[in-house]
Amino acid sequence: MTDDQPLHCAFMPLLDSLLLLVAREQGFAAREGVQLVLHRETSWANIRDRLAVGQIQAAHLLAPMPLACNLGLTPLGGNLIAPMALGLGGNAVTLSRSLWAEMQMPTIRTVIDPTSGAAALSAVIRQRARQGDPALRLGVVHQHSVHNYELRYWLASCGIDPRTDLDIRIVAPPLMVDALQSNQIDGFCVGEPYNTIAVQQDVGRILTVKSAIWRSSPEKVLGVSTDWAREHPETLAALIRALYRAAQWCDQIIAEGRQQVLADLLAAPTCLDLPAHCLLPALAGQLPAGGDAIIEQPDFFLPFARAATFPWISHAMWIYSQMVRWGDVSHDDQNAAVVAASFRPDIYRRSLEPAGWPVPGANSKVEGALVDQTVVGASQGTLELGPDGFFDGRIFDPAQLDGYLASLD
Repeated sequence: MTDDQPLHCAFMPLLDSLLLLVAREQGFAAREGVQLVLHRETSWANIRDRLAVGQIQAAHLLAPMPLACNLGLTPLGGNLIAPMALGLGGNAVTLSRSLWAEMQMPTIRTVIDPTSGAAALSAVIRQRARQGDPALRLGVVHQHSVHNYELRYWLASCGIDPRTDLDIRIVAPPLMVDALQSNQIDGFCVGEPYNTIAVQQDVGRILTVKSAIWRSSPEKVLGVSTDWAREHPETLAALIRALYRAAQWCDQIIAEGRQQVLADLLAAPTCLDLPAHCLLPALAGQLPAGGDAIIEQPDFFLPFARAATFPWISHAMWIYSQMVRWGDVSHDDQNAAVVAASFRPDIYRRSLEPAGWPVPGANSKVEGALVDQTVVGASQGTLELGPDGFFDGRIFDPAQLDGYLASLD
């Protein structure tokens, strides 16, 4: 039995708020007895703080945010957990047209290669350093975001030191395109639809995408406070079921080639209030490259396939490895345990298994090990996972965390 009170949940105007919006708009939340009230926000800091002080009960959150909160890295106290993921992939790296020209990138490019893109960027960085020019400025949405950590991982793997070779700045997602156009930044890493908007407005060009840097990788999660989850277990389970049903519905719509239905839903004033033509490319896995050219990226954003809603503890541990690498937090057994307890596959499993849905039997996996799509056993039946490779071929085994950290530059 769920609570009679409305459940207030905040979200950012991004494509990967899709499951929350579909759960409300298509009635999946109502059918589970959840009075889901959604609040569109303008910054991740607002969402984090409203959740911390209890103004809202749940949130569309950056995957590292519960970790940062529980590790004591946020202004306000409290503990957060992520009992569900809200999809895989969904962001990209976009550069200004002037930087694109400086890198001598082709006008039309329909294949994403993160290694060659980084090599061209590195050449510009070295040339600017020789000339004494200011460092390039790249925007990310928050310090504790997968955008920040994956951007740094990609750059470092290609010989660019993000601490000294670049100036990484925090910019709210809705302001990214304006910041690029006004020359406040030279590029950004952000979720859709802001990469598409930059290209459609002829302000920027997409250099690489999240699904090329790390396939099937985490992005956003459902965030709730530990106390609220303990006090309202049935309401939380009902919300998870509603979001799972929403993910199934989205997957079916995409499989039928009816992505326009999702784009129109998201475009509504009560949802993202953005033009549908900005939202459709990422839903279709066909990103604009400028002119009439299209970047084919079919697994750019996955709302359901590959167990996209499962909160893998190994995802949390990889994020933690990057937080340690870039000096956000020191590594010790206690911090690692806090991180492992921040993602809650046990709650996810208890919420869905009674309905007969297949759920991964393990809580963690070796990230980057699946070269192809692979059938694995589940609590009931089977699931298909992967591919989940990193662009540089590295493997992350959470059971070998100390060795992985020691291997990082």
